[in-house]
Amino acid sequence: MNQLEPQRGKAEPAGLDVVVTTMASDSHTWNLVFLQLLLEELGHRVTNLGACVPDELLVSECRRIEPDLIVLSSVNGHGYHDGLRVIQALRACPELAATPTVIGGKLGIAGSGEPDRQRSLLAAGYDGVFEEGRSVADFRSFVGALPPAASRALSAPADRALPADRALPADRALPTAARTLPTASASGVLR
Repeated sequence: MNQLEPQRGKAEPAGLDVVVTTMASDSHTWNLVFLQLLLEELGHRVTNLGACVPDELLVSECRRIEPDLIVLSSVNGHGYHDGLRVIQALRACPELAATPTVIGGKLGIAGSGEPDRQRSLLAAGYDGVFEEGRSVADFRSFVGALPPAASRALSAPADRALPADRALPADRALPTAARTLPTASASGVLR
C-alpha cells in the first residue's frame, strides 16, 4: 500500500439523525433555525421540516427519514394542544413508536412551568418536555445522553414497541423540572 493513499475506515458516522419541526398551527421558523444550528454544533445531522407541518406530512417524513430523535418546537402558545395530537400520530406508527421524541418552546398561552402540562405531555408519549425560559444545557444534556444511532439500531426491538411506562432508562433520564427549550424575549434575545 502506498503511504500517500488515504485510508478509509468502515466506522459509522458519529451523531444522530434528527428531525426538527413545528406543528401545523405554528408558522415560526427562528426557533427551528436555532435548534438546527445547536444540534449541528453538537455533531448531529438535522432535517428541518420547517413551519406549519401537517401531522400526516410529519409522520410520513419521519417514516422515510427514520430519525434517531424528533424535536417539536412551538412559539405560538398552542404547542401543548397540538403536541398531544401529534404524539398520538407518531406513537401510532409502528416504525416511530419508540423513536425518542421531545417537545419544547412556548407550549401554552398562560406561561411556562405548569407541572400538570409537563406530566400530561410525558404521559402522552414524549420523552422530554422543554418549556420556554430555561437553560439550553438541559436540552443538550438530554440529547447527549441518547445512545449513538448505531447502538440504538442494534438494540431496538424488531417491532419497536414502546416500554409500558414510556420512561427513559435511568442513565438517560433528566429531572422533569429541568426539561426546557430556550425561547426569545420580546426583543428577540434568547434566554
